[in-house]
Amino acid sequence: MAIKHYLQFSDFSLDEYQYVMERASIIKRKFKDYKPYHPLADRTLVMVFEKNSTRTRLSFEAGMHQLGGAAIYLNTRDSQLGRGEPIEDAAQVISRMCDVIMIRTFGQEIIERFASSSRVPVINGLTNEQHPCQVLADIFTFIEHRGSIAGKIVAWVGDANNMLYSWLQAAAVFGFHINVSTPAGYDIDPTQVSAEGASRYTFFAHPADACHDADLVTTDVWTSMGYEEEKNARLKAFDGWIVDAEKMRRAKSDALFMHCLPAHRGEEVSADVIDGPQSVVWDEAENRLHVQKALLEYLVLGKIS
Repeated sequence: MAIKHYLQFSDFSLDEYQYVMERASIIKRKFKDYKPYHPLADRTLVMVFEKNSTRTRLSFEAGMHQLGGAAIYLNTRDSQLGRGEPIEDAAQVISRMCDVIMIRTFGQEIIERFASSSRVPVINGLTNEQHPCQVLADIFTFIEHRGSIAGKIVAWVGDANNMLYSWLQAAAVFGFHINVSTPAGYDIDPTQVSAEGASRYTFFAHPADACHDADLVTTDVWTSMGYEEEKNARLKAFDGWIVDAEKMRRAKSDALFMHCLPAHRGEEVSADVIDGPQSVVWDEAENRLHVQKALLEYLVLGKIS
């Protein structure tokens, strides 16, 4: 099979996503039933981290082990990548010693350069511009709870960050709409959005208006990793953008709440929302494990008949 990478959400077609979702459901059911499933026995995943993580490392490492393979952790501080080795050289070497690579780094161009020189599939574990694995888990979680997401309304309240850009790509693939509300100065960068993605969202100056009639309300931290020096300025700018009970009441009565975590109760979300009955954040977090196992299986083995 030709090498296929997963660097942003738009890299897969709707047909591919439907297949991966189906496989994720099957693999999750096996996991819940304590049925061993080892399609990636004797295969190796290398995980390259320039940005630290809890959920990304745990879900990929545990997932690869559960599929019968091995996962190797590399931090750029402890490797030649952190000492100035060209990205292309590192990709040539690492990809000759494993079967699939996951990278969590800063700029999207870094992972694209790496993938261009890799002999094996490369997965985006997170970049400043994209977070496709998280949105894959989010959509899988929505489908588990509410069925098809096609034609639904997703409300995004907060920063125009990598999560939002992946959501916009997902909207173009799955055919849903996004109501976006960001504070002034933290709005969407049009260079990060395709024409199809641009047609899939509506901007609202007031976050409560964005939540009106939404099927899903989602947000993220106000200060993402790498932007810590801006924290005080962001706390002021995002005042009023907290997802609280009042905003959730503007959404549909059966609307779900999601957050990719970690969360700061009292900042981007109130405790009564994230810990309330409409929140599915713990299912969402667990589903990173299952969708990524399906993703690993597909990228390494292709479609299983």
